[in-house]
Amino acid sequence: MRHGKKVNHLSRTDSHRRAMLANMASSLILHKRITTTLAKAKALRVYVEPIITKSKDDTTHSRRTVFSYLQNKEVVSILFRDVAAKVASRPGGYTRILKMGNRLGDNASMALIELVDYNEIYTSGDVAAAEKKTTRRRGSKAKKAEGAAEAPKAAKAEAAPVEEEVAVDEAPATTEATAGAPVAEVETAPVAEAPVAEEVAVAEEAPATEEAAPADEAPATDDADEKKA
Repeated sequence: MRHGKKVNHLSRTDSHRRAMLANMASSLILHKRITTTLAKAKALRVYVEPIITKSKDDTTHSRRTVFSYLQNKEVVSILFRDVAAKVASRPGGYTRILKMGNRLGDNASMALIELVDYNEIYTSGDVAAAEKKTTRRRGSKAKKAEGAAEAPKAAKAEAAPVEEEVAVDEAPATTEATAGAPVAEVETAPVAEAPVAEEVAVAEEAPATEEAAPADEAPATDDADEKKA
């Protein structure tokens, strides 16, 4: 009787089923995603995830145990070198199954099974969710400690604008003091303008001498004419 036995035989003998799952697991590790029927994908997930967990412990015993399941040296080296480092921080759930509809020939349910950490589209969302969870797990003590640490910072931030306002209020006083300096310079400026006035006076006196000269010459000519006469 098979009471309580929930293993899907997939219409194959034990040896055939084990060989098929080993080949599918090797293909999944090499290509990071494969397309198969939904029933085979579910059976493969149960088969390959314990092997990936075993690869996190890189020892000779672990390598021999994994090789006994996969029977492929190249796949074992890739699993321990690349995949194990990629899934080191993930505590299980290394694969994802996506349904793809039914196959045209026999109407079988198809699915795509892939390694979670090699899908960049979904990985970014998982990282964001993990960050949110880590923030939610903080206890009340941590929050109180953060509040106590932020209180002095807030007090400093409030005190800083007051100093700035004082500096701004003092600024007009300095500007007024500097603005008064040019006023004294303007009062002394007329002293410097005196030479300009002398030049103007000289310029105005020059035509007077020129006009006087013809007046002196005119009588001279009149006296000469009288002598000739």
